[in-house]
Amino acid sequence: MRDTGRDRAPPRTGAAPMPRLALYALAVCVLAVGAAVASFVQGSWLGIVWVLLAGLSSNMAWYYLRRQRAGAAG
Repeated sequence: MRDTGRDRAPPRTGAAPMPRLALYALAVCVLAVGAAVASFVQGSWLGIVWVLLAGLSSNMAWYYLRRQRAGAAG
């Protein structure tokens, strides 16, 4: 049988990669801020919902980053 290399771990570079969920939450935060600005420019109060979503996703991004740093340190 040939070795396909699937069992090998990726080489360590020393830098911890940003967690994927933190990147997704950060992307949602940026998009929600853009949607909030667009809503308020158009005079819609629906922008309040976008601001709340931006706050929630921002907190999620910080949570996932801190969780990854705590796991790498300990």
